[in-house]
Amino acid sequence: MKKLIRLLVIYIVPLIIISFNSNAQNEEAFKELKGIIIDANTNDPLMFTDIVIKNSNISTVTNTDGEFLLKIPESFFDGILTFTHLGYEKKEILISSIGENDKIALSPAITELEAISITTTSKEAKDLVIEMLNKKSKLYNTNNTLMTAFYRETIKKRRRNASLSEAVVKIHKQPYDNLKKDYIELVKARKKTDYSKLDTLALKLQGGPFSNLYTDIIKYPEYIFTEEDIPSYNFSYGQSTRINDKLIYVVNFQQKENISTPLYFGKLYIDANTLALTNAVYSLNVSNRELSSQMYVRKKPRKVDVYPTEATYRVNYRTTNGKWHYSYSNISLTFKVNWRGKLFNSIYTLNSEMAITDWEIKDNNMVKTKIDLIRPTTIMTDRASGFSDPRFWGAYNIIEPEKSIESAIKKIQKQLKRT
Repeated sequence: MKKLIRLLVIYIVPLIIISFNSNAQNEEAFKELKGIIIDANTNDPLMFTDIVIKNSNISTVTNTDGEFLLKIPESFFDGILTFTHLGYEKKEILISSIGENDKIALSPAITELEAISITTTSKEAKDLVIEMLNKKSKLYNTNNTLMTAFYRETIKKRRRNASLSEAVVKIHKQPYDNLKKDYIELVKARKKTDYSKLDTLALKLQGGPFSNLYTDIIKYPEYIFTEEDIPSYNFSYGQSTRINDKLIYVVNFQQKENISTPLYFGKLYIDANTLALTNAVYSLNVSNRELSSQMYVRKKPRKVDVYPTEATYRVNYRTTNGKWHYSYSNISLTFKVNWRGKLFNSIYTLNSEMAITDWEIKDNNMVKTKIDLIRPTTIMTDRASGFSDPRFWGAYNIIEPEKSIESAIKKIQKQLKRT
């Protein structure tokens, strides 16, 4: 558990910009689809909906407003899009029938009470979790896999956007049945930032794409459920649900009352048939300000007190040809920054998300050069050089941000000029 926390630290320092350039990639023919996924009954947007081109590994996920943007290669123009969301019926639509900015409604899955009864399993919740963790060599991808992923990192001061960094990375994903660590290769990065206009401090998130990759509980159980940590948790069953017509057990977990070290609390969504982990949503207990601050904050000025007020995580898995693999994760960290002797404080939110947009099996030794590899200690804002090279970015599937970062920063600059 502590290893994961140490990779999710922040730096509070004067702004330093380090440019990084990489070679552009040839633009391929593609069709761009934009839309929003909503609940068929309430019209509420559905965040984190999986969208996959059928019979391919190309995919994306909706943002917090239910919006998506997907780049369709020419060879799939006549294909089918599959939409799946936990607790909803799967939906398939011809790509050719989807218009611009369509609203696509998903219907809640209808289940019988007998089908979702907890009595369908005689296992204790804790034993079910342990068995789930032991399934990695049977249920998850055991091949060397080269994954293409889109990574986004945003920093906000209260509700105002301060910085956006984005990157396309190649994940050299090691088989789930061995202990080798994954490698990440930086293909291209860009950023838009305006720290100096917002505050005298710059917040930087250490870890970059590795922070999101390490939320893969099945590949890296030592970062949350070590053998030593499991006895410190209480596990219990919640109300079961369905995804893709499959019964899903919901297991709640939280640290025991006599444990003072900050641990996690949340929900695990486990396939009732295979015991594969399909999703996990959890948070760190930050009630102990001093201990939780020590876990996150690596560097800060002496006259500044910084502590987290919220730290939430989400990881999604997807199955292909009967094998599960990591597909998406989201991390949201909220910090309060107090200057000693000043009346007002500042609140910053750091959010990072990474989605697998394509992948392929690689039988050979994947990592051949270390030139473009990034380290787990990487600060992505220092590796991104700016919003440029639109031809390169055009062909990549991205997660649409809640708002345009450029327009947000321009708005802030106008407000500052008025004052």
